[in-house]
Amino acid sequence: MAMTGTGQRALAWCDAWNRRHPWDHNAHHHDWIERHLSARTGAALDVGCGTGDLARRLSPRTGQVTGIDTDPAVIDTARRLSTHETNVDFRCEDLLSADLPGGYDVITALAVLHHVPFEPALSRLRDLLAPGGTLLVLGVYREEVPSDHLLSAAAVSANLIVGTVKALRRGSAQRPVAMSAPTAPATMTLREIRDVARRRAPGAAVRRHLFWRYSLRYTAP
Repeated sequence: MAMTGTGQRALAWCDAWNRRHPWDHNAHHHDWIERHLSARTGAALDVGCGTGDLARRLSPRTGQVTGIDTDPAVIDTARRLSTHETNVDFRCEDLLSADLPGGYDVITALAVLHHVPFEPALSRLRDLLAPGGTLLVLGVYREEVPSDHLLSAAAVSANLIVGTVKALRRGSAQRPVAMSAPTAPATMTLREIRDVARRRAPGAAVRRHLFWRYSLRYTAP
């Protein structure tokens, strides 16, 4: 189903509004991450950590948090913003080549897997989990079926409401520092993501979310 001209105009207008009233759609889902965490965990890995917002949020509930990102500038910013978190370590590393010890009780990856080859990345994340560990992925997907487009249309009005509320709470329309990282368009549909998950992370739960995101939750045997 191709998006109609009206739908395209609505999304273009929404994008222009977001540039004037920016808010972090990924950080909006941090609550979803926390709902799937144990009260206290051992080691956590945050892949594509950016400026470290999620790693800092994980810090009080985790023995040790490691954040990795390929951008040296955002890693420098993450370190500068995290001087009070003594159990958080940031490293400029690539997921597929990083020398990581594994055995992580929790691994998070927010809006990063569409930047890398998805199937090898998902396999690597699975292998880095401790037995019983949890993988929590939030990502973007390419719209394909009518229900994708319907949810996208619903997100337009919700986006305006949530963004306005967040801007009022901040008291500023300034772009959040976490949104300084480069972006890339989604290339995989939700169907393709589910197909890879069935092969590489059997039993993973994949579902759509509002604001053009999907989640993948997997627990290692």
